[in-house]
Amino acid sequence: MVHESSGVVRLHEGRILAKIAEISRFRRRIINTNPRRKDPQFPALVLAAGKASRMGRPKQALQLPGGATMLSHAIGQARQLSAQTLVVAGAGYPLVRFRCRRVPAVWINNRRWAEGLSSSLISGLQYLPAEALGVFVLLADQPLLAREGLGTLSASARRRPDVAWAARYGNRVGVPAWIPKALWQDLRALEGDVGAGRVLNLVGANPVDIAGVQQDVDTPQDWLKVRRQLTEQAG
Repeated sequence: MVHESSGVVRLHEGRILAKIAEISRFRRRIINTNPRRKDPQFPALVLAAGKASRMGRPKQALQLPGGATMLSHAIGQARQLSAQTLVVAGAGYPLVRFRCRRVPAVWINNRRWAEGLSSSLISGLQYLPAEALGVFVLLADQPLLAREGLGTLSASARRRPDVAWAARYGNRVGVPAWIPKALWQDLRALEGDVGAGRVLNLVGANPVDIAGVQQDVDTPQDWLKVRRQLTEQAG
């Protein structure tokens, strides 16, 4: 049912979300069945399925200076690592996908996102190419990652794909990271709201300096600070 008042058209009772889902299914049939797969040995996985409860709204859909959403920006970061980029969505899907300007090789809808970060990581592993030697893992809420650091991570993984490489967080490491295929079974054993960092630190992943890794977006205060920094960079 459609209501019109003051020149504004409103779709009644969630019809807009149903329309988004219909468009999303149509796009998935086109995008996810594309036989062309670039860079299959070094795929990148963007984890973007969380509810963002501390933000109070889907942070994947927040608009950065220039109009791109934070998820669009994260896909761009992933493409600095690989031409074969996959996105794991969940909470807020399909709205998050609908507002995303960039199109990854594959969209993955993790319906078990409420079980925590590990469920998104495990869901993503199922869709990686058989030829993959490992996987780059990124989060969707680190928009200040330095291009130079991501370049170092990419070059390191391609030089030694058999070992783990991960961003340095003081005395620990975490994502963005390259996780070789030999460690995927360890990732599949994770449970709850635990990410790849646990495995990376247990195996002693090689640290990579990537400026901006500690400036993620979890709260409205984080968002205002990061947005201001991005505006200054753009200016």
